[in-house]
Amino acid sequence: MANLSFSYSKMSTYKECPQKYKFRYILKIPEKPKYFFAFGTALHKVMEFMYANLKPPFPPLEETLRFFREDWQKTSFADKGYASVQKELEGYEEGVKIIEAYYKKHEKDIFNPLSTEFRTTQEVDGLSIISIVDRIDYLGEGKVSILDYKTGKTVKREPDQLLMYQKLMSQSPQLLNLVRTKEPTIEKVDVANLLFYYLPKLEEQIYTPAPKEEIDEFWQGVLKVADNIKAAKFTATPGETACKFCDYRNLCPVWKDKKAESFENLSAEAEQKSLSPLEVLAEKIDKLGTMQEDLSKLKAEVIKEMQALKLQRHFGKEYNVILDEKEYLNFADEKAVIALLKKENLLGKTLVPTLETIEDLFKNEQVSLEQKQALGALAKKVKTCDLKILKDIE
Repeated sequence: MANLSFSYSKMSTYKECPQKYKFRYILKIPEKPKYFFAFGTALHKVMEFMYANLKPPFPPLEETLRFFREDWQKTSFADKGYASVQKELEGYEEGVKIIEAYYKKHEKDIFNPLSTEFRTTQEVDGLSIISIVDRIDYLGEGKVSILDYKTGKTVKREPDQLLMYQKLMSQSPQLLNLVRTKEPTIEKVDVANLLFYYLPKLEEQIYTPAPKEEIDEFWQGVLKVADNIKAAKFTATPGETACKFCDYRNLCPVWKDKKAESFENLSAEAEQKSLSPLEVLAEKIDKLGTMQEDLSKLKAEVIKEMQALKLQRHFGKEYNVILDEKEYLNFADEKAVIALLKKENLLGKTLVPTLETIEDLFKNEQVSLEQKQALGALAKKVKTCDLKILKDIE
């Protein structure tokens, strides 16, 4: 029987929720793309590019930024998990700032790492463990420094990840062979320290290796998780925060099939109907949607009749309405607009190119008539009409 394929990310997923592990790794149900994963992956590629292509002290900044830009443009904003082109552009600009700041801080103190994106698969205690280390620096005399880049909003110590690195790297034959390219007589790899490098703030968090007792205790926990996976123990462990952001929520038996009596904190309404709180909420959502559809139809009828009667305002017994007519520019091709803004060096004048900021360019005296005409050619004037509904006050 083949060894169980295992990794730190698989272990952390199982510890978060065994049912989530089943959905992700057993049933292989894809999750929605997450913009923070795309952003982190892009910056990790940049770090690998800089350190794997050393032309001391660094590849030129322009070359690195070009690599970042070309890699970023390979996927659409939706594939990255961004809500819009504007949000994706914000992410790109943030990445550029981080890269430029990293250059400014480290351009003069760069040195050749032992390895970047060091990937190994080790057979240990019935497990086939895959590990990827962002960067390994050689300190001499068999000692190495393990570095992991972090790109989220905050950085926190993750003991399991550090302990996994220490356990696996200290006994990796592949890493030992790499060390021996520096010093052929080395018999054993010594993990001297472990670092989390927080890229958004250019901050390092350095940790000393754990003692053998702590590693052994940690490893027993790893083997217990692996045994549970082998035994197909995938009972969900729901939690407010974890479930709130879980892509598998609608498939999970806790949320899909559980009846009201299985929950501790049921609303009176859910208990009365013998439904789960999620089912009661689903009923209300459907009701809200139906009401919204009815409201939209009724508003359209009122607007049409007011326009036919050429009324700007009309009164009922308790409410009155005002016809709110507006005209705006519609830019259907967002990519074409952004390309034009870049070409004409107008992108910096919009901060983030939203409909409002682009329309402001037409009022900007520093924007030439030709530039306004080119931008206007990409737009269509659209008229909208809505109702302001006011309650009469006696």
